[in-house]
Amino acid sequence: MEVFSGRSRGPERHPLIGRWRHGRVPLLDLRSAAGQVFLLQVVIVVLLVVAAVAAMVFQTAHDAVQRGRRESVVTAQAFASAPGTAEALQSSDPTAVLQPRAEAARKRTGVDFVVAMNTQGIRYTYPYPREIGKKFVGTIAPALKGRTVVEQAGGPPLPAGRGTDVQAVVPVTDSHGKVVGLVSAGITVRNVSGLWMPQLPIILGSGAAALALAVTGTTLVSRRLRRQTHGLAPEELAQLYEHHDAVLHAVREGVLITGVDGRLLLVNDEAKRLLGLPADVHGRPVRELGLPEPLLRLLSSPESVTDEVHLAGDRLLAVNKRPTYPQADPESSVVTLRDTTELSAVSGRAEVARERLKLLYEAGVGIGTTLDVGRTAQELADVAAPQFADLVTVDLLDAVLRGWEPTAEGWRHLRRAAIGGERRKIPVYPLGEVITFSRRTPQMRTLQERRVVLEPDLRQAQGWLEQDPERARKALECGVRSLVAVPLRARNVPLGVVNFYRTVDSPAFEPEDLYFAEELAARAALAIDNARRFTREHAMAVTLQRSLLPRAHPEQDALEVAWRYLPAEAGVGGDWFDVIPLPGARVALVMGDVVGHGLHAAATMGRLRTAVHNFSTLDLPVDEVLGNLDDLVVRMDNEENADIAESTHGTDSAQNAGRAAEGHEGEGVTGATCLYAVYDPVTGVCTMARAGHPEPVVVRPDGTVTCPGVPASTPLGLGGYPFETAEFSLPEGSQLVLYTDGLVEDRTQDIDVGMERLRRALDGCGRRTPEETCQALIDALKPSHSCDDIALLTARTRMFPRSHVAEWDVPSDPAVVPSVRARCRETLREWGLEETGYATELILSELVTNAIRYGSSPVGVRLLHGRCLICEVSDGSGTSPRLRRAATMDEGGRGLFLVAQFAQRWGTRYTTRGKVIWAELLLHDSTSPAMSHTPVDFLLDQFDDPDG
Repeated sequence: MEVFSGRSRGPERHPLIGRWRHGRVPLLDLRSAAGQVFLLQVVIVVLLVVAAVAAMVFQTAHDAVQRGRRESVVTAQAFASAPGTAEALQSSDPTAVLQPRAEAARKRTGVDFVVAMNTQGIRYTYPYPREIGKKFVGTIAPALKGRTVVEQAGGPPLPAGRGTDVQAVVPVTDSHGKVVGLVSAGITVRNVSGLWMPQLPIILGSGAAALALAVTGTTLVSRRLRRQTHGLAPEELAQLYEHHDAVLHAVREGVLITGVDGRLLLVNDEAKRLLGLPADVHGRPVRELGLPEPLLRLLSSPESVTDEVHLAGDRLLAVNKRPTYPQADPESSVVTLRDTTELSAVSGRAEVARERLKLLYEAGVGIGTTLDVGRTAQELADVAAPQFADLVTVDLLDAVLRGWEPTAEGWRHLRRAAIGGERRKIPVYPLGEVITFSRRTPQMRTLQERRVVLEPDLRQAQGWLEQDPERARKALECGVRSLVAVPLRARNVPLGVVNFYRTVDSPAFEPEDLYFAEELAARAALAIDNARRFTREHAMAVTLQRSLLPRAHPEQDALEVAWRYLPAEAGVGGDWFDVIPLPGARVALVMGDVVGHGLHAAATMGRLRTAVHNFSTLDLPVDEVLGNLDDLVVRMDNEENADIAESTHGTDSAQNAGRAAEGHEGEGVTGATCLYAVYDPVTGVCTMARAGHPEPVVVRPDGTVTCPGVPASTPLGLGGYPFETAEFSLPEGSQLVLYTDGLVEDRTQDIDVGMERLRRALDGCGRRTPEETCQALIDALKPSHSCDDIALLTARTRMFPRSHVAEWDVPSDPAVVPSVRARCRETLREWGLEETGYATELILSELVTNAIRYGSSPVGVRLLHGRCLICEVSDGSGTSPRLRRAATMDEGGRGLFLVAQFAQRWGTRYTTRGKVIWAELLLHDSTSPAMSHTPVDFLLDQFDDPDG
């Protein structure tokens, strides 16, 4: 034991004991452990006292500020919502009404000021009258949008004096929810030292008591330690060393102590076991122990060593070496040995597990970055090769790639969707090829049995060899060794198979690899299924929207049109446009946008487009069309809310409400916008109104780009707001550009910037065709990643030639009808339309006769020669004729029937001065279908009452 300790038994090796025996040292000497502990306790107590004082000051100040914030908010909101506040702000002298109320409220609530101001921040009230009429100091922008602002700010002098000014600004709204003014209330948070100073003696007293307790405790502990260690007997020290020796030989770590002459001074039992040493090695030289040469050099060297690994027999030993006590023997060393053989094996398995976890993490991050099925399959192949397999192929059902629901009938025919790894060295089916697997192949077995299939040696895999013998032979020659086939399944839906191959350069797959392969395939299958479902819904939405948008240019004479529609990357939305021919050669242009994306937005767009068609058929004014469309959107929203309310009906209303809200999220249509314009090519006048939609742009024939100044109205769905109409003339050759906000606005730029870019792109488009203008705008303004749909409609105006327009007034006398027919016959002869003369005269005479008999003055006739011949008869009456069935003995009632038979279509439209009855006749080489197929007398006979 003397050798182990490195200490002599003389009293000079115990200087501290000697000092205690021959002299007295102070109890709290800072060089002693007790003194250092005492110093540490003093520091801790001081820090605790300082922290307590700081925390108390901070908490007191924080509580005062929070109380001031609450009081200011409550006072401001109470004053803002008080009866008469909104009316007073809109009165002629708000200060006279509000100043007494504000001062009374300030004194009653205890705040320092209550300020009422207008929306520009000009004060109407203040404790000091001289400050009234000046600009309010603070933030009012959020309050103008309906939100409450609480802030700390400085302003004019206050009665409370100095301190932290906490003020709240709240909006004052009228009965319609419009912000008509602002109210601010503030309070000055004064010095809080008076709140925490009374607590300071308690904290300082507690600190002093803690210090006194520390002094007492340290003194007692120091005296006790001295009493327990002073004058220890030799047998007590021997017993202590024996305990150390027992522990030394019991530990599972080898310990050796070598002396200056290279002899072993101490070896514990674990060291003998690890090195295979005999029992009588104490005192023997290290060179005589038969240890490996590297280990002998380490034991003989005076240098220190840390965790150096050496081989001893079949064990890997981690060796540490340090010098012993320098006072006893500076050149002696202590060596520790630790067996790391099993640890290395465990570490190897842990490293493999770590790599697998890392690969799973990479799979979670790298697979499913897009909603494309093929891209997701390729990401799976790229992640797995070469970290897990040398070659990876992914085969998917054809229905999955198309976004359809897969069925068991298509399992045998899989399409190669992705290849990763050594595909250049190993012959595999190329991408896109349809592979017909036999029933014995691993791919079909894994699909049918719904489990992972392992083929550790492909030379023995008969099913794999029989699938394609020639390709299998070449693959084996290239070194393919083993295969793991894993089914791709998500939500109990089979999607395909992923095949992991390893070559002879890698270890063959083992059973523990199957769990990892299955986990990797499960994560990829979920991403592939999400992409499949997105592909299906996207295709359905695109199909729906394409079916709802115009497919061909309608026949009309007023405009030359071109359009573009670009769906957003996230899916189709609710943008739509339309070109609708109207009676009188007029054309209606429509551009709308429903907020949102997906099937619901597309379906809503279809409903609105159909409604616009119906309203246009009635030939209503543009503002009435938008008004009716607004009512429709309101009804659609009410139906949506009713569906949600009905789905929440039940015993557990809260749970049902949550489910209903989740199911109807984003399905509201409030926020739809629409622009509706009607262009008349006879007068060159365009009438337009817009409901929350971006203003159109006009490119005049000389290239000038302007905005017509159409007033902005509220979006559709708010209900009850009128829509303003603008009417302006367009010279022939002008281009009218209609668009949705996706063309000029995105997340990276404001709409003003987009409008400026649109104007620059339209410079020089005066002589371009609408088709060229559309393409130029798309090339210049289309974003690289579109977040919103883009709908664009360009229309170049045409004017009806005056030579193709004939109009005249007709006196209210039935005797003038023959003269009308004669003038009509003359006009048709000038136009070269003699073949339509009979039908036109018949229609015109019937319409003029009805206008004279049942209408009122003035009566007018207009003929328009375009793609078809248009006959219009106007009068000042608002009564509309209707087609009816005449009985055998009736003298009248058959005129409109004849009009309907000879005309392609006819109808009535109302004007500010009465109505216009119009009829359109096709212009062909032969007569109209009615005349060429059915004689008039035969029609009249067929129209008679069969009972008459």
